[in-house]
Amino acid sequence: MRKQFTAIMVATLLASNLLLGFKVFQARAASQDKDRDSAYANVALLTRVMEIVRKDYVDGDKLSYRELTYSALKGMLNSLDPHSQFMEPESFNEMRSETEGQFGGIGVQIGVKDNIITIIAPMEDTPGFKAGLLPGDKILAVDGTSTEKLTLQDAVKLLRGKPGSDVTLRIMHSKGHEIKDVKLTRAIIKVDSVKDAKLVGDHIGYVRITQFNGPTDDEFEAALQKLEKQGINGMILDLRNNPGGLLESAVEVAGKFLPRNEMVVYTEGRQVERHIYSAQGKERHPNYPLVVLVNGGSASGSEIVAGALQDLKRAVLVGETTFGKGSVQSVLPMPDGSALRLTTAKYYTPGRKVIHEKGVTPDIVVAVSEEDQRKLMLQRAKENWGDVGFPDADEESDSESDKDKEAAREKKLKDAKPIRDVQLDRAIDVIKGLRVFTQQKGVPATPVPPPSSTKS
Repeated sequence: MRKQFTAIMVATLLASNLLLGFKVFQARAASQDKDRDSAYANVALLTRVMEIVRKDYVDGDKLSYRELTYSALKGMLNSLDPHSQFMEPESFNEMRSETEGQFGGIGVQIGVKDNIITIIAPMEDTPGFKAGLLPGDKILAVDGTSTEKLTLQDAVKLLRGKPGSDVTLRIMHSKGHEIKDVKLTRAIIKVDSVKDAKLVGDHIGYVRITQFNGPTDDEFEAALQKLEKQGINGMILDLRNNPGGLLESAVEVAGKFLPRNEMVVYTEGRQVERHIYSAQGKERHPNYPLVVLVNGGSASGSEIVAGALQDLKRAVLVGETTFGKGSVQSVLPMPDGSALRLTTAKYYTPGRKVIHEKGVTPDIVVAVSEEDQRKLMLQRAKENWGDVGFPDADEESDSESDKDKEAAREKKLKDAKPIRDVQLDRAIDVIKGLRVFTQQKGVPATPVPPPSSTKS
């Protein structure tokens, strides 16, 4: 009797599970059918509109199926975000050629903010930097062509050109309504990424990284070893106006201050599996107090380094909220030779913070006015290159002759009084405070001399 009862119960449970599974299958199938029907209906709408346009639009020479389809695809991708793009075969071929050769530019990293083409940061010792362009400046036109409806990629194409050729930008400064035309001469852009390795206080080291490229890891390692030989017990890493660069290079820089295999950043998307980038621990540096300087010109790789060191409690961030550029684009070729550039993932800090469109907020906010930022850039230009014609914020009116302007600029450069870098000053104070704290806890403040490099 008990065996018969058990058999009946098992049969009942099996039937129930089968029925439940069938209902779940029906629900999923119905949902998929609904999505499929919706897709078919919308494709039918697109086809219907295309036929109406081909039949009734006034200019018949613009109505090939290819032109209409490409225009629809461009609109579709452009509506997603500033970085997604549909590329016709010609544009796709141009993009591949540019990655393999050299081109002239003005030395600025651009993005889209508030639907306007915006300068993220000018690269030092480039035409854009020497012309006084600042992070946050809006590019309203390039050689008379409005940027209002341009994609980010189209704007880049206008800015690039033959080295030695001129380009005129209509610029609106970030914190005002002043609009002016700036003429620049394109050049091959080559930038040294690691600069100004020096002592800025009592055993406090300072290094500035202007962007992340191939040589950055070796250059930064050499700078750190140079400073550590001088007995530093605190370090300031300046990533202000660093627009990013190679992801691998940024991970290597962050990894110098983190344990081996510690997560630096990860990418994740709807259809893209999580990819983790970790510290490799090739050259680990002492656990001395570390401050990272950031501002609105810090983007992409800079935000990855700053976000990781902040989340992992390895550094204190000082300055202003970063730009917020943290998405991953994949290029997907199509059978006809065209391609999609599609945002497929975003960068996340170890603490699961989204970088894209949010930026990284410093632990200690120290704001700098646009005028002071321009003066600091002027001061740095004077220190590094002498009189480069770097314009002041209150430059003379256009009615003055070029000779008078040049004379006025030279006089300003000679007469300019040094301006305090308040963000750097605050970073030094933070290092001193952290140093006192670590000494009170019994942690050595002076680093152990690093081992010699094993790189060949």
